[in-house]
Amino acid sequence: MAVTKIKPVKSTLSKALDYIQNPDKTDGKMLVSSFGCSYETADIEFEYTLSQALQKGNNLAFHLIQSFEPGEVDYETAHKIGKQLADAVTKGQHEYVLTTHIDKGHVHNHIIFCAVNFVDHHKYNSNKRSYYGIRNMSDRLCRENGLSVVVPKKGNKGKSYAEYQAEKTGTSWKGKLKIAVDALIPQVSSFEELLQRLQAAGYEIKPGKYVSCRAPGQERFTRLKTLGADYTEEAIRERIEGKRARAAKAPRADRGGVSLLIDIENSIKAAQSKGYEHWAKIHNLKQAAKTMNFLTENRIEQYTDLVSRTMEVAAESEQAADALKSVEKRLADMAVLMKHVATYQKTKTVYDAYRKAKNKERYRAEHERDIILHEAAAKALKAAGITKLPNIAAMQKEYEALQAQKEALYADYGKLKKKVREYDVIKQNIDSILQTGKQPERGKETERG
Repeated sequence: MAVTKIKPVKSTLSKALDYIQNPDKTDGKMLVSSFGCSYETADIEFEYTLSQALQKGNNLAFHLIQSFEPGEVDYETAHKIGKQLADAVTKGQHEYVLTTHIDKGHVHNHIIFCAVNFVDHHKYNSNKRSYYGIRNMSDRLCRENGLSVVVPKKGNKGKSYAEYQAEKTGTSWKGKLKIAVDALIPQVSSFEELLQRLQAAGYEIKPGKYVSCRAPGQERFTRLKTLGADYTEEAIRERIEGKRARAAKAPRADRGGVSLLIDIENSIKAAQSKGYEHWAKIHNLKQAAKTMNFLTENRIEQYTDLVSRTMEVAAESEQAADALKSVEKRLADMAVLMKHVATYQKTKTVYDAYRKAKNKERYRAEHERDIILHEAAAKALKAAGITKLPNIAAMQKEYEALQAQKEALYADYGKLKKKVREYDVIKQNIDSILQTGKQPERGKETERG
Protein backbone atom coordinates (compact mmCIF):
# COMPACT_ATOMS: atom_id res chain seq x y z
CA MET A 1 0.00 0.00 0.00
CA ALA A 2 1.25 3.49 -0.82
CA VAL A 3 -0.14 6.82 0.28
CA THR A 4 0.64 9.86 -1.86
CA LYS A 5 0.64 13.59 -1.33
CA ILE A 6 1.90 16.49 -3.41
CA LYS A 7 2.79 20.05 -2.51
CA PRO A 8 4.32 22.97 -4.39
CA VAL A 9 7.84 24.23 -3.78
CA LYS A 10 7.61 28.02 -3.85
CA SER A 11 11.06 28.89 -2.49
CA THR A 12 14.34 27.36 -1.28
CA LEU A 13 14.39 24.83 -4.12
CA SER A 14 18.01 23.91 -3.42
CA LYS A 15 17.20 23.21 0.24
CA ALA A 16 14.32 20.93 -0.75
CA LEU A 17 16.58 19.03 -3.15
CA ASP A 18 19.36 18.81 -0.56
CA TYR A 19 16.92 17.44 2.00
CA ILE A 20 15.61 14.63 -0.19
CA GLN A 21 19.18 13.71 -1.24
CA ASN A 22 20.46 13.44 2.33
CA PRO A 23 22.98 10.55 2.30
CA ASP A 24 21.85 9.42 5.77
CA LYS A 25 18.34 8.88 4.43
CA THR A 26 19.20 7.44 1.00
CA ASP A 27 21.78 4.76 1.80
CA GLY A 28 24.69 7.05 0.97
CA LYS A 29 22.88 8.40 -2.12
CA MET A 30 22.59 4.89 -3.56
CA LEU A 31 18.83 5.46 -3.75
CA VAL A 32 19.00 8.74 -5.69
CA SER A 33 18.22 9.04 -9.40
CA SER A 34 17.14 11.74 -11.80
CA PHE A 35 15.66 12.38 -15.21
CA GLY A 36 16.42 15.22 -17.60
CA CYS A 37 19.05 16.64 -15.27
CA SER A 38 21.91 15.69 -13.01
CA TYR A 39 20.83 15.47 -9.39
CA GLU A 40 23.97 17.38 -8.38
CA THR A 41 22.95 20.41 -10.47
CA ALA A 42 19.18 19.94 -10.50
CA ASP A 43 18.41 23.28 -8.83
CA ILE A 44 20.32 25.21 -11.50
CA GLU A 45 18.82 23.17 -14.33
CA PHE A 46 15.32 23.63 -12.90
CA GLU A 47 15.87 27.38 -12.67
CA TYR A 48 17.09 27.52 -16.26
CA THR A 49 13.95 25.74 -17.46
CA LEU A 50 11.79 28.00 -15.27
CA SER A 51 13.38 31.07 -16.85
CA GLN A 52 11.96 29.96 -20.22
CA ALA A 53 8.39 29.51 -18.93
CA LEU A 54 5.66 30.91 -21.15
CA GLN A 55 3.65 31.84 -18.06
CA LYS A 56 5.19 33.10 -14.87
CA GLY A 57 4.01 31.65 -11.58
CA ASN A 58 4.94 31.19 -7.94
CA ASN A 59 5.75 27.48 -8.07
CA LEU A 60 9.32 26.43 -8.74
CA ALA A 61 8.68 22.71 -8.48
CA PHE A 62 6.34 20.10 -7.05
CA HIS A 63 7.25 17.72 -4.26
CA LEU A 64 5.51 14.36 -4.51
CA ILE A 65 5.77 11.90 -1.62
CA GLN A 66 4.86 8.23 -1.90
CA SER A 67 4.81 6.37 1.43
CA PHE A 68 4.64 2.59 1.73
CA GLU A 69 3.26 0.41 4.48
CA PRO A 70 6.02 -0.63 6.92
CA GLY A 71 7.62 -3.94 5.95
CA GLU A 72 5.64 -4.31 2.72
CA VAL A 73 8.33 -3.38 0.20
CA ASP A 74 12.11 -3.51 -0.08
CA TYR A 75 14.22 -0.45 -0.91
CA GLU A 76 14.97 -1.34 -4.53
CA THR A 77 11.36 -2.13 -5.37
CA ALA A 78 10.19 1.09 -3.73
CA HIS A 79 12.69 3.07 -5.79
CA LYS A 80 11.62 1.27 -8.98
CA ILE A 81 7.96 2.04 -8.28
CA GLY A 82 8.90 5.65 -7.54
CA LYS A 83 10.63 5.95 -10.90
CA GLN A 84 7.65 4.46 -12.70
CA LEU A 85 5.37 6.92 -10.91
CA ALA A 86 7.64 9.88 -11.67
CA ASP A 87 7.82 8.90 -15.35
CA ALA A 88 4.03 8.55 -15.53
CA VAL A 89 3.41 11.92 -13.86
CA THR A 90 6.02 13.92 -15.78
CA LYS A 91 5.48 12.12 -19.13
CA GLY A 92 9.12 12.51 -20.07
CA GLN A 93 8.85 16.30 -20.17
CA HIS A 94 9.87 17.54 -16.71
CA GLU A 95 13.23 17.24 -14.98
CA TYR A 96 12.94 15.37 -11.71
CA VAL A 97 14.99 14.01 -8.85
CA LEU A 98 13.81 10.82 -7.16
CA THR A 99 15.07 9.59 -3.81
CA THR A 100 14.02 6.76 -1.53
CA HIS A 101 14.28 7.39 2.21
CA ILE A 102 14.94 4.39 4.40
CA ASP A 103 15.76 6.06 7.72
CA LYS A 104 12.27 5.74 9.21
CA GLY A 105 9.94 2.88 10.03
CA HIS A 106 8.40 3.07 6.58
CA VAL A 107 10.08 3.36 3.20
CA HIS A 108 9.00 6.42 1.23
CA ASN A 109 9.86 8.09 -2.05
CA HIS A 110 10.45 11.79 -2.62
CA ILE A 111 10.02 13.11 -6.15
CA ILE A 112 10.74 16.76 -6.88
CA PHE A 113 9.98 17.76 -10.45
CA CYS A 114 10.28 21.11 -12.19
CA ALA A 115 7.06 23.13 -12.38
CA VAL A 116 7.76 23.89 -16.06
CA ASN A 117 8.37 21.27 -18.72
CA PHE A 118 11.45 21.55 -20.91
CA VAL A 119 9.67 20.62 -24.17
CA ASP A 120 7.25 23.50 -24.73
CA HIS A 121 7.84 25.33 -21.42
CA HIS A 122 4.27 25.08 -20.15
CA LYS A 123 3.62 24.89 -16.43
CA TYR A 124 2.38 21.78 -14.65
CA ASN A 125 -1.24 22.17 -13.59
CA SER A 126 -1.70 20.74 -10.10
CA ASN A 127 -5.31 20.33 -9.00
CA LYS A 128 -7.72 17.75 -7.59
CA ARG A 129 -8.02 15.96 -10.89
CA SER A 130 -4.26 15.67 -11.36
CA TYR A 131 -3.86 14.49 -7.77
CA TYR A 132 -6.43 11.72 -8.18
CA GLY A 133 -4.60 10.76 -11.37
CA ILE A 134 -1.38 10.45 -9.36
CA ARG A 135 -3.12 8.41 -6.69
CA ASN A 136 -4.61 6.06 -9.29
CA MET A 137 -1.21 5.64 -10.96
CA SER A 138 0.37 4.83 -7.61
CA ASP A 139 -2.37 2.31 -6.81
CA ARG A 140 -1.96 0.65 -10.21
CA LEU A 141 1.80 0.35 -9.73
CA CYS A 142 1.27 -1.11 -6.26
CA ARG A 143 -1.09 -3.75 -7.66
CA GLU A 144 1.36 -4.61 -10.43
CA ASN A 145 4.07 -5.12 -7.82
CA GLY A 146 1.91 -7.23 -5.52
CA LEU A 147 1.36 -4.54 -2.88
CA SER A 148 -1.91 -3.74 -1.14
CA VAL A 149 -4.04 -0.74 -2.09
CA VAL A 150 -6.24 1.52 0.04
CA VAL A 151 -9.81 0.91 -1.14
CA PRO A 152 -12.32 3.60 -0.05
CA LYS A 153 -15.47 2.22 1.53
CA LYS A 154 -18.69 2.58 -0.40
CA GLY A 155 -20.37 5.89 0.30
CA ASN A 156 -17.28 7.40 1.88
CA LYS A 157 -15.59 10.50 0.58
CA GLY A 158 -11.88 10.36 -0.17
CA LYS A 159 -9.48 11.30 2.59
CA SER A 160 -6.66 13.77 2.42
CA TYR A 161 -3.21 12.47 3.32
CA ALA A 162 -3.42 14.29 6.65
CA GLU A 163 -6.79 12.71 7.42
CA TYR A 164 -5.52 9.27 6.47
CA GLN A 165 -2.48 9.59 8.71
CA ALA A 166 -4.55 11.04 11.55
CA GLU A 167 -7.17 8.31 11.33
CA LYS A 168 -4.44 5.69 11.20
CA THR A 169 -2.91 6.98 14.42
CA GLY A 170 -6.28 7.50 16.08
CA THR A 171 -6.20 11.30 16.06
CA SER A 172 -8.71 12.05 13.29
CA TRP A 173 -11.69 14.08 14.49
CA LYS A 174 -13.88 12.52 11.81
CA GLY A 175 -12.66 9.04 12.68
CA LYS A 176 -13.41 9.54 16.37
CA LEU A 177 -16.85 10.98 15.64
CA LYS A 178 -17.73 8.03 13.40
CA ILE A 179 -16.68 5.61 16.14
CA ALA A 180 -18.78 7.52 18.69
CA VAL A 181 -21.87 7.53 16.45
CA ASP A 182 -21.49 3.85 15.55
CA ALA A 183 -21.15 2.92 19.22
CA LEU A 184 -24.23 4.90 20.26
CA ILE A 185 -26.66 3.84 17.52
CA PRO A 186 -27.45 0.42 19.10
CA GLN A 187 -27.93 2.10 22.50
CA VAL A 188 -30.37 4.89 21.62
CA SER A 189 -33.98 5.00 20.48
CA SER A 190 -33.94 8.28 18.56
CA PHE A 191 -31.68 10.69 16.72
CA GLU A 192 -32.30 13.31 19.39
CA GLU A 193 -31.15 10.91 22.11
CA LEU A 194 -28.00 10.20 20.11
CA LEU A 195 -27.21 13.92 20.02
CA GLN A 196 -27.82 14.16 23.77
CA ARG A 197 -25.47 11.26 24.39
CA LEU A 198 -22.83 12.85 22.16
CA GLN A 199 -23.23 16.07 24.12
CA ALA A 200 -22.84 14.18 27.38
CA ALA A 201 -19.64 12.68 25.96
CA GLY A 202 -18.25 16.20 25.54
CA TYR A 203 -19.26 17.01 21.97
CA GLU A 204 -20.64 20.45 21.18
CA ILE A 205 -23.71 20.16 18.95
CA LYS A 206 -24.68 22.78 16.38
CA PRO A 207 -28.23 22.21 15.08
CA GLY A 208 -29.43 23.41 11.71
CA LYS A 209 -30.08 22.06 8.25
CA TYR A 210 -26.99 19.89 8.66
CA VAL A 211 -26.21 18.89 12.23
CA SER A 212 -22.58 19.50 13.16
CA CYS A 213 -20.47 18.28 16.07
CA ARG A 214 -17.25 19.51 17.61
CA ALA A 215 -15.12 17.54 20.05
CA PRO A 216 -13.21 19.17 22.92
CA GLY A 217 -10.08 20.73 21.46
CA GLN A 218 -11.34 20.56 17.89
CA GLU A 219 -11.10 23.84 15.99
CA ARG A 220 -13.98 23.45 13.55
CA PHE A 221 -17.35 21.73 13.59
CA THR A 222 -17.79 18.55 11.55
CA ARG A 223 -21.05 18.02 9.71
CA LEU A 224 -22.34 14.49 10.24
CA LYS A 225 -23.16 14.16 6.55
CA THR A 226 -19.47 14.60 5.65
CA LEU A 227 -18.67 11.31 7.42
CA GLY A 228 -20.25 9.32 4.61
CA ALA A 229 -23.56 8.15 3.18
CA ASP A 230 -24.44 6.25 6.37
CA TYR A 231 -24.08 9.33 8.58
CA THR A 232 -26.63 11.79 7.22
CA GLU A 233 -29.44 12.60 9.66
CA GLU A 234 -31.89 10.54 7.63
CA ALA A 235 -29.52 7.58 7.41
CA ILE A 236 -28.76 7.66 11.14
CA ARG A 237 -32.48 7.77 11.97
CA GLU A 238 -33.05 4.76 9.73
CA ARG A 239 -30.14 2.91 11.32
CA ILE A 240 -31.54 3.58 14.79
CA GLU A 241 -34.97 2.30 13.71
CA GLY A 242 -33.40 -0.74 12.07
CA LYS A 243 -34.77 0.23 8.67
CA ARG A 244 -31.52 1.12 6.99
CA ALA A 245 -30.25 -1.30 4.39
CA ARG A 246 -27.65 -0.56 1.78
CA ALA A 247 -29.38 0.24 -1.47
CA ALA A 248 -28.48 -2.07 -4.32
CA LYS A 249 -26.87 -0.43 -7.32
CA ALA A 250 -29.27 0.30 -10.11
CA PRO A 251 -28.56 -1.84 -13.16
CA ARG A 252 -26.50 -0.05 -15.77
CA ALA A 253 -28.30 1.14 -18.82
CA ASP A 254 -27.86 -1.10 -21.83
CA ARG A 255 -25.21 0.54 -24.01
CA GLY A 256 -25.49 -1.92 -26.85
CA GLY A 257 -22.47 -4.04 -25.91
CA VAL A 258 -22.47 -7.51 -24.43
CA SER A 259 -22.49 -7.80 -20.63
CA LEU A 260 -21.54 -10.70 -18.42
CA LEU A 261 -24.21 -13.20 -17.49
CA ILE A 262 -25.25 -13.11 -13.84
CA ASP A 263 -24.73 -16.23 -11.73
CA ILE A 264 -28.25 -16.20 -10.30
CA GLU A 265 -27.86 -19.40 -8.30
CA ASN A 266 -24.97 -17.98 -6.28
CA SER A 267 -26.21 -14.38 -6.20
CA ILE A 268 -27.00 -13.05 -2.73
CA LYS A 269 -29.03 -10.23 -4.28
CA ALA A 270 -31.15 -12.71 -6.21
CA ALA A 271 -31.76 -14.73 -3.06
CA GLN A 272 -32.85 -11.61 -1.17
CA SER A 273 -34.92 -9.98 -3.89
CA LYS A 274 -37.42 -11.63 -6.23
CA GLY A 275 -37.49 -8.46 -8.28
CA TYR A 276 -33.75 -8.59 -8.83
CA GLU A 277 -33.94 -12.30 -9.66
CA HIS A 278 -36.58 -11.58 -12.30
CA TRP A 279 -34.51 -8.75 -13.77
CA ALA A 280 -31.39 -10.96 -13.77
CA LYS A 281 -33.17 -13.72 -15.71
CA ILE A 282 -34.29 -11.28 -18.40
CA HIS A 283 -30.81 -9.75 -18.45
CA ASN A 284 -29.22 -13.17 -18.95
CA LEU A 285 -31.57 -14.03 -21.82
CA LYS A 286 -30.71 -10.76 -23.56
CA GLN A 287 -26.98 -11.16 -23.05
CA ALA A 288 -27.06 -14.80 -24.16
CA ALA A 289 -28.77 -13.70 -27.38
CA LYS A 290 -26.21 -10.93 -27.89
CA THR A 291 -23.41 -13.40 -27.25
CA MET A 292 -24.71 -15.79 -29.91
CA ASN A 293 -25.18 -12.90 -32.36
CA PHE A 294 -21.58 -11.84 -31.75
CA LEU A 295 -20.34 -15.35 -32.54
CA THR A 296 -22.42 -15.44 -35.73
CA GLU A 297 -21.29 -11.99 -36.89
CA ASN A 298 -17.66 -12.90 -36.30
CA ARG A 299 -18.07 -16.36 -37.89
CA ILE A 300 -17.00 -18.23 -34.79
CA GLU A 301 -18.50 -21.70 -34.94
CA GLN A 302 -16.31 -23.74 -32.60
CA TYR A 303 -15.29 -23.12 -28.99
CA THR A 304 -11.66 -23.64 -29.96
CA ASP A 305 -12.05 -20.84 -32.52
CA LEU A 306 -13.31 -18.53 -29.78
CA VAL A 307 -10.37 -19.38 -27.52
CA SER A 308 -7.93 -18.89 -30.39
CA ARG A 309 -9.48 -15.55 -31.42
CA THR A 310 -9.48 -14.33 -27.80
CA MET A 311 -5.77 -15.12 -27.51
CA GLU A 312 -5.02 -13.43 -30.84
CA VAL A 313 -6.78 -10.23 -29.79
CA ALA A 314 -4.95 -10.24 -26.44
CA ALA A 315 -1.62 -10.69 -28.26
CA GLU A 316 -2.43 -7.80 -30.62
CA SER A 317 -3.25 -5.61 -27.64
CA GLU A 318 0.05 -6.48 -25.95
CA GLN A 319 1.97 -5.72 -29.16
CA ALA A 320 0.22 -2.36 -29.44
CA ALA A 321 1.06 -1.60 -25.80
CA ASP A 322 4.72 -2.48 -26.39
CA ALA A 323 4.83 -0.30 -29.51
CA LEU A 324 3.27 2.58 -27.58
CA LYS A 325 5.78 2.22 -24.74
CA SER A 326 8.63 2.15 -27.25
CA VAL A 327 7.49 5.39 -28.88
CA GLU A 328 6.94 7.03 -25.49
CA LYS A 329 10.47 6.08 -24.43
CA ARG A 330 11.91 7.43 -27.66
CA LEU A 331 9.97 10.67 -27.16
CA ALA A 332 11.30 11.03 -23.61
CA ASP A 333 14.86 10.30 -24.73
CA MET A 334 14.58 12.79 -27.58
CA ALA A 335 13.10 15.47 -25.34
CA VAL A 336 16.03 15.18 -22.94
CA LEU A 337 18.54 15.11 -25.78
CA MET A 338 17.05 18.22 -27.39
CA LYS A 339 17.14 19.97 -24.04
CA HIS A 340 20.83 19.18 -23.54
CA VAL A 341 21.74 20.13 -27.12
CA ALA A 342 19.90 23.46 -26.82
CA THR A 343 21.52 24.19 -23.45
CA TYR A 344 24.95 23.26 -24.77
CA GLN A 345 24.58 25.57 -27.75
CA LYS A 346 23.20 28.50 -25.75
CA THR A 347 25.97 28.36 -23.16
CA LYS A 348 28.85 27.49 -25.50
CA THR A 349 29.94 31.10 -26.05
CA VAL A 350 30.22 31.72 -22.31
CA TYR A 351 32.06 28.44 -21.77
CA ASP A 352 34.52 29.11 -24.60
CA ALA A 353 35.23 32.52 -23.11
CA TYR A 354 35.73 30.89 -19.72
CA ARG A 355 38.31 28.51 -21.13
CA LYS A 356 40.21 31.43 -22.66
CA ALA A 357 39.89 33.73 -19.64
CA LYS A 358 43.10 34.67 -17.88
CA ASN A 359 41.39 34.83 -14.51
CA LYS A 360 39.25 31.71 -14.69
CA GLU A 361 38.19 31.86 -11.06
CA ARG A 362 36.79 35.36 -11.39
CA TYR A 363 35.12 34.64 -14.75
CA ARG A 364 33.51 31.49 -13.35
CA ALA A 365 32.17 33.39 -10.36
CA GLU A 366 30.57 35.91 -12.72
CA HIS A 367 29.10 33.30 -15.09
CA GLU A 368 28.70 30.34 -12.77
CA ARG A 369 25.18 29.34 -13.82
CA ASP A 370 25.93 29.17 -17.56
CA ILE A 371 29.21 27.33 -16.98
CA ILE A 372 27.56 24.73 -14.74
CA LEU A 373 24.73 24.29 -17.24
CA HIS A 374 27.20 23.83 -20.09
CA GLU A 375 29.24 21.28 -18.16
CA ALA A 376 26.10 19.38 -17.16
CA ALA A 377 24.86 19.33 -20.77
CA ALA A 378 28.26 18.22 -22.06
CA LYS A 379 28.38 15.44 -19.48
CA ALA A 380 24.89 14.24 -20.42
CA LEU A 381 25.66 14.29 -24.15
CA LYS A 382 28.85 12.33 -23.58
CA ALA A 383 26.96 9.77 -21.48
CA ALA A 384 24.45 9.43 -24.34
CA GLY A 385 27.29 8.70 -26.77
CA ILE A 386 26.84 11.93 -28.73
CA THR A 387 30.10 12.98 -30.40
CA LYS A 388 28.61 15.36 -32.96
CA LEU A 389 25.77 17.72 -32.10
CA PRO A 390 22.59 16.73 -33.94
CA ASN A 391 20.51 19.29 -35.80
CA ILE A 392 17.83 20.68 -33.47
CA ALA A 393 15.38 21.43 -36.32
CA ALA A 394 15.65 17.86 -37.62
CA MET A 395 15.18 16.48 -34.12
CA GLN A 396 12.13 18.68 -33.59
CA LYS A 397 10.64 17.39 -36.83
CA GLU A 398 11.24 13.78 -35.77
CA TYR A 399 9.78 14.54 -32.34
CA GLU A 400 6.58 15.91 -33.88
CA ALA A 401 6.31 12.86 -36.14
CA LEU A 402 6.71 10.60 -33.11
CA GLN A 403 4.01 12.55 -31.27
CA ALA A 404 1.63 11.93 -34.16
CA GLN A 405 2.61 8.25 -34.19
CA LYS A 406 2.02 8.05 -30.45
CA GLU A 407 -1.48 9.50 -30.79
CA ALA A 408 -2.32 7.02 -33.55
CA LEU A 409 -0.94 4.11 -31.52
CA TYR A 410 -2.85 5.27 -28.47
CA ALA A 411 -6.09 5.29 -30.44
CA ASP A 412 -5.38 1.80 -31.82
CA TYR A 413 -4.46 0.53 -28.37
CA GLY A 414 -7.71 1.89 -26.95
CA LYS A 415 -9.72 0.05 -29.60
CA LEU A 416 -7.82 -3.18 -28.98
CA LYS A 417 -8.31 -2.94 -25.22
CA LYS A 418 -12.03 -2.58 -25.81
CA LYS A 419 -11.92 -5.58 -28.14
CA VAL A 420 -10.05 -7.65 -25.54
CA ARG A 421 -12.69 -6.84 -22.92
CA GLU A 422 -15.43 -7.73 -25.40
CA TYR A 423 -13.92 -11.12 -26.24
CA ASP A 424 -13.30 -11.83 -22.55
CA VAL A 425 -16.98 -11.20 -21.81
CA ILE A 426 -18.08 -13.38 -24.73
CA LYS A 427 -15.82 -16.23 -23.62
CA GLN A 428 -16.98 -15.99 -20.00
CA ASN A 429 -20.60 -16.00 -21.13
CA ILE A 430 -20.05 -19.07 -23.31
CA ASP A 431 -18.26 -20.79 -20.42
CA SER A 432 -21.24 -20.00 -18.17
CA ILE A 433 -23.73 -21.29 -20.74
CA LEU A 434 -21.76 -24.50 -21.27
CA GLN A 435 -21.38 -25.01 -17.53
CA THR A 436 -25.11 -24.47 -16.97
CA GLY A 437 -25.85 -26.97 -19.70
CA LYS A 438 -23.67 -29.61 -18.06
CA GLN A 439 -25.17 -29.33 -14.57
CA PRO A 440 -28.48 -31.12 -15.26
CA GLU A 441 -26.58 -33.94 -16.96
CA ARG A 442 -24.48 -34.39 -13.86
CA GLY A 443 -27.66 -34.51 -11.81
CA LYS A 444 -29.11 -37.26 -14.04
CA GLU A 445 -25.92 -39.29 -13.79
CA THR A 446 -26.10 -39.04 -10.01
CA GLU A 447 -29.71 -40.20 -10.04
CA ARG A 448 -28.87 -43.13 -12.32
CA GLY A 449 -25.95 -44.05 -10.06
